[in-house]
Amino acid sequence: MTGPGASRAALPRFYPVFDSAAWVRRAVAVGVRMVQIRLKGMAEAALRAEIAAARDAARAGGAILVVNDHWRIAIDLGCDWLHLGQEDLDEADLPAIARAGLRLGVSTHDDAELDRALSVGPDYVALGPVYPTILKKMPWAPQGLDRVTGWKRRVGDVPLVAIGGMSVERAPGAFAAGADIVSAVTDITLHADPDARMREWLRVAG
Repeated sequence: MTGPGASRAALPRFYPVFDSAAWVRRAVAVGVRMVQIRLKGMAEAALRAEIAAARDAARAGGAILVVNDHWRIAIDLGCDWLHLGQEDLDEADLPAIARAGLRLGVSTHDDAELDRALSVGPDYVALGPVYPTILKKMPWAPQGLDRVTGWKRRVGDVPLVAIGGMSVERAPGAFAAGADIVSAVTDITLHADPDARMREWLRVAG
């Protein structure tokens, strides 16, 4: 949605995904500067309220909020970033998203999906699952670090996000393989001390 530039290079290298505004507030409070809110199975009014609360929390803390899937609400609420999966791309009004000035991240899992993602001019491309993940059932086998390297070669200066089974311990390998950003979910939400874990992430991501 936007061309290459300094703003891309400035994206934070740690990018957690959460399912509530409360988690977004918690992450921003410990210093996270880019976070996705992924909400499923909620009524429209509840979605709007939750995304608005997450937007306000992120802005108050100087963080980037990325809204997963709900592009109409993201436009209506004046959000800045959107993340779309491949199925979301089938239904999203990309010209309307561009007119609203939303920056766009896209999920990819295979070569055809990467070609499609690059065709819409994304502001980042996500590759996953890099490792086995318990977050949701996926038809794709773990991609592995070699695929991260190959993906980075293909996307060039478009930031590459590694997601799926990522942990603090695995993050250095993903960065070394070519990922610009590493995303985590359950490594934080299932941790005994999520705040401490996020601080570890911020240290390892530099």
